[in-house]
Amino acid sequence: MSKTIIAPSILAADFANLEKDIKMVNDSKADWFHLDVMDGVFVPNISFGMPVIEAISKHANKTLDVHLMIVQPERYIKDFAGIGANILTVHYEASTHLHRTIQAIKAEGMQAGVALNPHTNVSVLKDTIQDIDLVCMMSVNPGFGGQSFIENTYEKVKELKQIIAEKGASTKIEIDGGVTNKNAKQLVEAGADVLVAGSYVFGSENPTSTIENLSELVKK
Repeated sequence: MSKTIIAPSILAADFANLEKDIKMVNDSKADWFHLDVMDGVFVPNISFGMPVIEAISKHANKTLDVHLMIVQPERYIKDFAGIGANILTVHYEASTHLHRTIQAIKAEGMQAGVALNPHTNVSVLKDTIQDIDLVCMMSVNPGFGGQSFIENTYEKVKELKQIIAEKGASTKIEIDGGVTNKNAKQLVEAGADVLVAGSYVFGSENPTSTIENLSELVKK
């Protein structure tokens, strides 16, 4: 079984001490940086944009997993490639021409991710799953950190895992929202490959050991 990837969500970091938090993630057992870009249109919140990601990429020495919660994400594919994104995830619900967008992301040398809101059935990805590197499954309603986990996520992960197997794809399943030590193991058992943890990591007393504990928990 391949190693579960831990991706702390920088949305929950201390923006007044961002370099300190980036160094913490660099030095920790985390594998990726998860970066949420919100436009206040697709989701009811605004986060950070390209200047912040560009600054992070100068200090980060791990994979930059960029999650676009924005309308018409295809407009910015080249820009995000230019500032150091390794994985670029767009929302199924925001992409009218999903296949074209996936191809455009890959053409820029990035891995292509597709995110699904909690109400979206995983079957919508049947026809494109072989082209998708990562499916980001929202286990809370997108827009704000610190929300509680939606229990139906386990079933969705199992369903998606089955589609991936049937199509012979190598797509990773990422869980984003409400991930803690209470559900991490169960999520991995259901078929998750990547766990995004935001407030659970950055809100803890010792984020480094919280990441390590999460990493150890999903190994067993």
